[in-house]
Amino acid sequence: MTPELAKLEVAVALYRDRKVAMGRAARIAGLPRPLFQRELGKRGVTVDYDVEAFENDLHAIQKLFPR
Repeated sequence: MTPELAKLEVAVALYRDRKVAMGRAARIAGLPRPLFQRELGKRGVTVDYDVEAFENDLHAIQKLFPR
């Protein structure tokens, strides 16, 4: 197992067990958050995405693309 894969596996396990948040796990894995989310999906790990996270994302999008 390569060091990169080992970091990814540790990060996935920590996130899956709710020991760290998504951003922290992605940093541990050394991946951008979208790529880390893809790796979670490949492993069947569900991603927590609540209303607050949705509203934060929506606000960020609205700032980037004002009407």
